[in-house]
Amino acid sequence: MSHSEDRARVLAFLETIRRPEHGLGEIGESDSLVDAGLIDSLALLEIVGFLERDYGIDFAERGVDPGELATIGGILALVRGSRG
Repeated sequence: MSHSEDRARVLAFLETIRRPEHGLGEIGESDSLVDAGLIDSLALLEIVGFLERDYGIDFAERGVDPGELATIGGILALVRGSRG
């Protein structure tokens, strides 16, 4: 899967968990999802579940760093890293 396909897939997932009063709009890859008001800290757990289920990332083995999940770019870096 290409970077743009992964980005589209991640954005589609984020659209399902974002806070209803905030749209994804033109959020950049390095913009904080929490600071932008798109997600709250509990949504980070949903992101972990999505990455485990859809990309096979084992957070039990690697641990969870909320900073890695705070931006679209961070999430995409985890996806790329999971492919070795």
